Amino acid sequence: MKNRVVITGLGVVAPNGIGLDEFTHSIQLGTSGIKHDAELERLQFSCQIAGTPEVSTELALKYFSELELRNFNSSGILYGVIAALDAWNDAGLTVDNNESPDWDSGVIFGTGTSGIDKFRESIYKIDDFQTRKLGSTAVAQTMNSGVSAYIGGKLGLGNQVTTNSSACTTGTESILMAFDRIQSGQAKRIIAGSTSDSGPYIWGGFDAMRVCTFKHNHEPEKGSRPMSASASGFVPGSGAGALILEDLETALNRGAKIYAEVLGGNINSGGQRGEGTMTAPNSVAVQKCIVDAIKNAQISAIDIDAINGHLTATSKDSLEIKNWAEALNRSGADFPYINSLKSMVGHCLSAAGSIESIATVLQIHHRFIFPNTNCEDLHPEIAALVSESRIPHQLIQKEIAIVAKASFGFGDVNGCVIFKKYNKS
Repeated sequence: MKNRVVITGLGVVAPNGIGLDEFTHSIQLGTSGIKHDAELERLQFSCQIAGTPEVSTELALKYFSELELRNFNSSGILYGVIAALDAWNDAGLTVDNNESPDWDSGVIFGTGTSGIDKFRESIYKIDDFQTRKLGSTAVAQTMNSGVSAYIGGKLGLGNQVTTNSSACTTGTESILMAFDRIQSGQAKRIIAGSTSDSGPYIWGGFDAMRVCTFKHNHEPEKGSRPMSASASGFVPGSGAGALILEDLETALNRGAKIYAEVLGGNINSGGQRGEGTMTAPNSVAVQKCIVDAIKNAQISAIDIDAINGHLTATSKDSLEIKNWAEALNRSGADFPYINSLKSMVGHCLSAAGSIESIATVLQIHHRFIFPNTNCEDLHPEIAALVSESRIPHQLIQKEIAIVAKASFGFGDVNGCVIFKKYNKS
């Protein structure tokens, strides 16, 4: 028998809300966290707006000591630790300060890069013959697994402690990796999530590729326009999301709150063959990922009530909707409800999958479908496939049982996870 896997805790650091209450309120209202970024303007970026979480020193000191924050310059680790510790607390878990690790609990927390600002700072010091001034935490802040190491140390986790990295699919992949480990009985609980640094040294390459919008520098909240005919590129964002995945028996034995169940999913790659490239998805692989996720979850396509898409506000949005329609064999008014969180927070890159999964789970738990913003001018290619009634512009209060969440990343990698409202049977 494979273990059933449920979600018992959530933590989020997003551009439009830090903490579950603020984040939930923002996504229900369609509140944007995208603002003008003075540093991007100073550096003459084409896109001068971004979604950046606002973490005060006062807030940071609730998770780090003053000594830990001395010479600390890794926004992604900061976001990740806050999200993970909030999720741990939300799950009703405590921290034992004894000598023995918690062998049953681990963390799989992904990122694209770690501490890029710390890297920059270190490079300048090295080039200026000041290597000895780097400090003792330069390595921990800049190694990719720094975020999982910090989380694991603060909570004393003794099971698998690792970091995955698969571009924009990272957060969704971390959930499925944790799911596999718990389902197979190798862990009782895993903190699954992902994070992304903020700032120009993360976002500059995308600006150079001209995949970021430049048309809304003076109206930031209108800049991220998934599924819109006037979409002109994504808005860069950052943050972190963390989910406590736990085997059902353990969760029930300790009387845990259960947000939702993870039924299964699929991860694959298009191999950069056919229409797939380093930056473009292979539709055959995308559709296979969705079909195989449904099969792994042991449901039917007709069972899916809603989709939280990848939908970045680029030219690929229409293709994504086409892939969903063909994979599910559903269209028009029969298509599930679909939304994109990126209309409010931008594209949070390696953090996107986890933050968006939290939004997905909150919809199941609190019985709502959050609105899409900035797509009143729905792209005609999408309108030809899907009834506009399935792309809500206002909050819908509605019980939804099964939601599919997918992410598609650079390198032609895909992930799709199926969440379900928990019931005992």
